Amino acid sequence: MPRLSEVIAALDALWPPERAEEWDAVGTVCGDPDAQVSRVLFAVDPVQEIVDEAVRLSADLLVTHHPLYLRGTTTVAASHFKGRVVHDLIKNDIALHVAHTNADTADPGVSDALAGALDLRIVGPLVPDTSDPNGRRGLGRICELDHPLPLRELATYAAKRLPATAQGIRAAGDPDALIRTVAVSGGSGDSLFGAVRAAGVDAFLTADLRHHPASEATQHSPLALLDAAHWATEWPWCEQAAAQLDEISDRHAWDLRVHVSTTATDPWTAHAASTFTVSSSPSSSSGAPN
Repeated sequence: MPRLSEVIAALDALWPPERAEEWDAVGTVCGDPDAQVSRVLFAVDPVQEIVDEAVRLSADLLVTHHPLYLRGTTTVAASHFKGRVVHDLIKNDIALHVAHTNADTADPGVSDALAGALDLRIVGPLVPDTSDPNGRRGLGRICELDHPLPLRELATYAAKRLPATAQGIRAAGDPDALIRTVAVSGGSGDSLFGAVRAAGVDAFLTADLRHHPASEATQHSPLALLDAAHWATEWPWCEQAAAQLDEISDRHAWDLRVHVSTTATDPWTAHAASTFTVSSSPSSSSGAPN
């Protein structure tokens, strides 16, 4: 069995920590470099449900996309939920390693996995990494559909191919508009509208779209929007990352047992469609419901 330090070196080669954003907190949160690793669990969020799963699985290493501590802290007391996570990991000899924005821009990275989940053909990065001589790394991906689809059908297709969440897939734009090209970005993507418009794509699929940026984007151009749950757009990376580690394990004869958590850690748990409507009649001055 490999030591933790050997596995971490392999993960850092896939997602170099120096490529993370300055504000990010990536790398190993806890773990003994000399400890042996036989079982690894990949997940999006380092929350208690995932730690409990790692304990049941007898995992030696938990790899998550989201950081446990994105900002500094002065305590890891178990009286706080993040401190409890740290305590449970250490008590059960489970290391925690984080690959966040360094995995977002990798080749392949989070958006490659998202495009793959939707069977989209990748043309190139949405925001290229200027330090990459091959022009393949960067944030987001520009993709093509094998066959054009109306927006309403693309939204339905995406809802079937991504993990189910309470939110589902929201769409903005003409439901009958034919979509041939799509920009995708796993996680929060409404800071990328400038790059999306410059790419000239028909649609943008991402997560966490806020009202004002989305409204302005649809007013600015006929760009269609598909808004999925943050967790759902990043979960496909776990499968991709697990496959990458599996290949490394085979190459080095490590015989690692690599797992992907299917526990849904999206924070939203229910969705109710509103029946309240506002009158659109020009003669109505009160905005009273129908």
